[in-house]
Amino acid sequence: MDADWLPFDASPSRPRFTPPPGAVDAHCHVFGPGNRFSYAPERKYTPCDASAATLFALRNRLGLSRNVVVQATCHGSDNSAMVDALIQSRGRARGIATVGANVGDDELAAMHEAGVRGVRFNYVKRLVDPKPDAYYRDIIDRIAPLGWHVVIYFEAADLDEKWDFFTSLQTTVVVDHMGRPDVTKSPDGPEFARFLALMERDNVWSKVTCPERLSKSGPPGYDDFVPFARAVVERFPDRVLWGTDWPHPNLNMVGHMPDDAWLVDMIPRVAPTPALQRKLLVDNPMRLYWPEEAA
Repeated sequence: MDADWLPFDASPSRPRFTPPPGAVDAHCHVFGPGNRFSYAPERKYTPCDASAATLFALRNRLGLSRNVVVQATCHGSDNSAMVDALIQSRGRARGIATVGANVGDDELAAMHEAGVRGVRFNYVKRLVDPKPDAYYRDIIDRIAPLGWHVVIYFEAADLDEKWDFFTSLQTTVVVDHMGRPDVTKSPDGPEFARFLALMERDNVWSKVTCPERLSKSGPPGYDDFVPFARAVVERFPDRVLWGTDWPHPNLNMVGHMPDDAWLVDMIPRVAPTPALQRKLLVDNPMRLYWPEEAA
């Protein structure tokens, strides 16, 4: 792994908050293990190994029931590690893939059978080299017959540039980490208002995730993150998701690794009522990822 890489907390505490039965960690990753699943030559970072078995042990320790495993950029478009995690989960995990426009129909069908339900488009330039819009439209056309949705990862300052493309998409769109707002600014300010305007579109969802990545006030409370996430949860309660982002890639940029129990304990601060907590943790992710089981 990179010399400055921060490994995940191998001994997290148990959260004080008890998630409702059936709670889903809707944003997490697996890395390697590198001796089984190689890292992509074009990667911008080399992480520590973070296996499916370790992820599922954390799920149980935190009082959660299911996972949505998002393809990590360090593996590029080789989804083998993510798909292996889905298979190991025995139906308790779904996946988000990264694919190229030349992906084969047989490969897409096999991933769907394993539990993949969407593709991720990453626009964060320090992590990837984004492609032209037409490239992503071709992929959307390829996945449409499977009913998959699109996950987009961008930074707040880039939203205006991508606005026309994002608002042209007709499929379900899930935004990672609320579009990475600058939490030193006001949640009532124009920059976050632009993101909330995107959320006004009925097909757009958001993950209220990554306080450890976005906060400037820091752990364990990440207080400056709370008003942003709470605003999204209370305004769009039927289109929000929550996740740990385990094993917390690229936190060498912010200099600390969270105890994952801290992140669970933030849930009642951003979703203050049992009804909101159930939507955030159970009803919404089940409707999106396990619709055949959703109530």
